[in-house]
Amino acid sequence: METTPHKIRVDVDTSYLAEQSNPGERRYVFSYTITIRNEGTVPARLLTRHWVITDSNGKVQEVRGEGVVGEQPYLKPGQGFRYSSGAVLETPVGAMQGSYQMVTDDGAQFDAPIAAFRLAMPGLLQ
Repeated sequence: METTPHKIRVDVDTSYLAEQSNPGERRYVFSYTITIRNEGTVPARLLTRHWVITDSNGKVQEVRGEGVVGEQPYLKPGQGFRYSSGAVLETPVGAMQGSYQMVTDDGAQFDAPIAAFRLAMPGLLQ
């Protein structure tokens, strides 16, 4: 099995927060829990994040910032980091995708892509 020095796995769980949402005001609130795992062979620190959030009307929000939830986790090979955050959409269905910008101990920077995942109010999609 070939090992890659820079390999970050990103898993996502999402949920719809009905108690914080107000469909009458076009406010749909979602939470997501992300697990980042370093499956590479070198340690890496998460420097910044970049999200592209799209609702079903095609409205796009781009979010860039340092770290995640106020932290810049340092992940040795095999280590993981989990956090939860949220997004507010104007439609009951949307999607998010993006990337984390990572840096290794020797200063090499690389992107860890985050595949698109769906945010959806339950019962709308099969």
